Amino acid sequence: MPSPLSFLQSRNLTIPDIAILQPADPFLDTAGEALRRRIFLSEGESGEALCLRPEFTIPVCRHHIASFANTPARYGYCGTVFRQRRDGGSEFTQAGIEDLGDANEAAADTRCLADALDLLAMLKPDFKPNIVLGDEALFVALLEALDLAPVWQSRLTRMFGDTAKIIDTLKIQNTAKNNLPFEGLDRETILARVETEMETFGLLESGGRTPEDITARLIEKRMLAASGINPKARDVLTAFLALECPLDQAEAALKQFETTHKVRFGIALQRFSARLVAMRQASINAENIVFRASFGRSLDYYSAMQFEIYGASNLPLIGGGRYNRLMMLLGATKPIPAVGFSMWLDRVDNAHVEANT
Repeated sequence: MPSPLSFLQSRNLTIPDIAILQPADPFLDTAGEALRRRIFLSEGESGEALCLRPEFTIPVCRHHIASFANTPARYGYCGTVFRQRRDGGSEFTQAGIEDLGDANEAAADTRCLADALDLLAMLKPDFKPNIVLGDEALFVALLEALDLAPVWQSRLTRMFGDTAKIIDTLKIQNTAKNNLPFEGLDRETILARVETEMETFGLLESGGRTPEDITARLIEKRMLAASGINPKARDVLTAFLALECPLDQAEAALKQFETTHKVRFGIALQRFSARLVAMRQASINAENIVFRASFGRSLDYYSAMQFEIYGASNLPLIGGGRYNRLMMLLGATKPIPAVGFSMWLDRVDNAHVEANT
């Protein structure tokens, strides 16, 4: 039976040796709460935070930067990851591809999805997957078109992918400013008081949120309450999050949305359309892909196209997307476009059973 590694080798990918023990800070700083809560942390001899490898994207990107590799570059991997998973277990095998530095993002996005589907087809030839695709760049463009305060744009962008949380936030966004703690105090005073309270309760050395984190969040809440979102903008955002259709109908639906709500997605829609053209040229059937405007994955580093491929259950077999902003966050000296996917091999094994029962 073909193996994921043989597939990766057939694509002429670089397959780096990624250590199991990793520095924790890159994951803690860039991957988001969904991952931070589930990784296995340790401490090095000099006090540095370490963790068992919870995924491959960040380590592969760090390898690319540290090795001064030329771009474009394509990497493959197949190995064990360690993190608590909601459906049980904490040690799993992942295979995937990271595609770094291709300036033709439409072509690279298409290649990423095609490789994911080809790998799945090699392992499970008779399996018919369900595919959901979203694009965070459209959501960000809409926030800008609605001229929301920067603090609201930042806050809602961080929530992308959690529709229920966004809707709840929009409902309660008129929280009275005077209900917030430390009202009227400047940042330095708030920080000093937070540090004092944390020290009193023995929280400074707990390894949790820092006084700076808490102070920044309190100030953000103040700014959110002070600016607010008008009802019209709230209705437009809600309508966008409800948009869902076959991918081959999505471009027309988005253009109709622009006309109905008098907004423009601008360059984000142009890139979306270019990706659709590239998919057609690659013979990817967009009729079989669901476009869901609200869809986003739980990792903070994604920034545009995001997708998941499912079996009969609601558990993703494969997840991936574009993460252009991650490379500079990890230390690259210039922007590097990047896209990739990961496959959960244990779920793919079970999906064979699901597809035939």
